[in-house]
Amino acid sequence: MTAPRTQVPVTVRTFAHRCPSTRRGARLARLLAGHQLVDWGLPRGTCAFDGATLVIAELASNAALHGLVPGRDCALRLAYDTGTGVLRIEVSDTHPGRPVRVEPSPGYDRGRGLALVEAVALRWGVQERNGPGKTVWAECAVAAACENADR
Repeated sequence: MTAPRTQVPVTVRTFAHRCPSTRRGARLARLLAGHQLVDWGLPRGTCAFDGATLVIAELASNAALHGLVPGRDCALRLAYDTGTGVLRIEVSDTHPGRPVRVEPSPGYDRGRGLALVEAVALRWGVQERNGPGKTVWAECAVAAACENADR
């Protein structure tokens, strides 16, 4: 007789999707990610959901607008660690240029994307990827991040 084995609980849930490097592809990435977050138990309209979808939208739109290489797609990957309550968002594109965070100016309606990501996320950065291009990532605290804000 074999000894009973205990199963280690899975605490990291992942989601991945490739989408075209277009505005429409960025919108699709945001919508699909929103559905996935709801599936994982983050209700729409909460601080955690809204913050995460804002970061996803900014990174996906940056990849579509600035990371565009004709004929190449972007990749979205989400990893939600239910044990720590941290959602890691990764958006990869094939453009070699690195994103630059600029200070937004009052009269200019562009350049706020990475400032918003920086304000909402715990941390963010850029890393090399296999093949051409880069991956821009951000980590958001979705379990307890908004408990104080909701009071």
